[in-house]
Amino acid sequence: MLDFMRKKKESIIIKIVFVVIVLSFIGTMFLVWGKGSEGIGGRGGYAAKVDGSKISLEEYQSAYQRVRNIYQQIYGQSITPEMEKMLGLKKVALNSLIDNFLIAREAKSMGIKVSKDEVANSIEAMTTFQKDGKFDFDLYQQILRSSRLTPKDFEAGQKRDLILSKARQAIKDKAMVSDDEALAQYKKENDKIELEYVSYAPSEVIAEVKPTDAELNDYLQKNPIEFKTPERVALSYIMLDPASQAAKLTVSEEEILTFYQKNIDRWQGKDGILPLKDVRDKVKADALRQKAAKQSFELAADTLYKNAKSGDLNLIARQLGLKVQQTPLFDANAPAAALSGETAVVNKAFELKEGELGGPVETAKGIYIIKAKERKASVVPPLAGIRQAVEQKVKAAKAVELARKKASDAARQLAAKGALKPRTTGLFGFSDKGTIPEIGNAPDLMEAAFKLTAAAPVGNEPFKVGNRWYAIRLKQRIEAPKAEFDKAKQQIKLKLLPKKQEEALAAWTKDLRGKAKIEINQVIITEK
Repeated sequence: MLDFMRKKKESIIIKIVFVVIVLSFIGTMFLVWGKGSEGIGGRGGYAAKVDGSKISLEEYQSAYQRVRNIYQQIYGQSITPEMEKMLGLKKVALNSLIDNFLIAREAKSMGIKVSKDEVANSIEAMTTFQKDGKFDFDLYQQILRSSRLTPKDFEAGQKRDLILSKARQAIKDKAMVSDDEALAQYKKENDKIELEYVSYAPSEVIAEVKPTDAELNDYLQKNPIEFKTPERVALSYIMLDPASQAAKLTVSEEEILTFYQKNIDRWQGKDGILPLKDVRDKVKADALRQKAAKQSFELAADTLYKNAKSGDLNLIARQLGLKVQQTPLFDANAPAAALSGETAVVNKAFELKEGELGGPVETAKGIYIIKAKERKASVVPPLAGIRQAVEQKVKAAKAVELARKKASDAARQLAAKGALKPRTTGLFGFSDKGTIPEIGNAPDLMEAAFKLTAAAPVGNEPFKVGNRWYAIRLKQRIEAPKAEFDKAKQQIKLKLLPKKQEEALAAWTKDLRGKAKIEINQVIITEK
């Protein structure tokens, strides 16, 4: 089941199922597992108030964690902060608590009750408390103790869950699928239709867009970040190559042995660790390089420290016997050629103020001491300097608007049977995938097309499919035999009923929320 849901997690139906699953899990659990000692209206702060009654922070935190765990199971992966924000898990948890509170309260006015036998039967049916397929009282008590729950608390929560379930089911039971709704579904599934259509893409109308200076200026003022020049820096720098130091150094036998022992995992052979005598030359070379790098870094750091106040890179260079190198202005995303691949140096460069020394920065190439020779702040150039770039952006945006407007105008002309030359799709049947001949994948357009009739053959608004806008008109409909509908009517009603029930439940819950005074603690649901 979970594998199926993961594959289908993008579909609307499955997203609805997700919510139903989450709501069903929160019913009892928020009142029992997250109850603590206070329950609704605990001593601490509150997550929400419903007509003056508090939903405590403890209840919210418990419900939120449970929702998060459920979604992790559904998606089969850890929920990242980005996913959590996209899914709105904090709001899902809190809204579920509010809905359950309202439903529980409404259940009283509906006269819904649950007997002790119903509670007992529901608990005995839980596989968690069963052994060899039968309810085990000792196991039941053991699990409750391990969860720090008393039978009284758990059974009270189970009773409330059954009340919630009964209240929801009572609303669902009132839902009915009418003959007209069944017929509409039958026709959608069995009729064949053919559409006439006219479409426009922004690329086809962009040549007609002639933005004014006022429009260009307005766009630039509203979207300055799109045209900001990047912050830039020019460096003076010196680089100390440890290899030059290595030529002046030696390593003792003791240093070779110490390096070998500290880096023993480097000398792994097919039959285990290689003895020092077999890898001595390699160990000596590596030890020498490490010693040279360490001494080079210390030399650079010491020289920089002694001359930092002077800010004179040339003086430091003379003391180290090095030549000062220069770079032109560059930005972080396009470093100077001489610093290609030297990310640590580039990052350090943008931390420095103009005229400030920085370092030492050690990289694979060597040890750098740098100076910010010049800095250019990020700015938005005047329109005259970037007119072409702004114009391209404005034209692209307005071309989208124009394509939609032309499609809207075409829809009116199609309704009036104006002098357009529409194309046709050919006959096709309804598909849940929404694939329409000649047009492509367009589920919304598909749904709208099968609602068109001879009396109202034109869609009121254009439809966006890919990067094109479409105006459509029903050319013909070949209706399925009415006699076949009479045979299939009851089956169709049964198929439509679950969705109709969920819609009725959602509408009822929405109405309950609309009548209640709900105060939400915004701090807890604010995405950070």
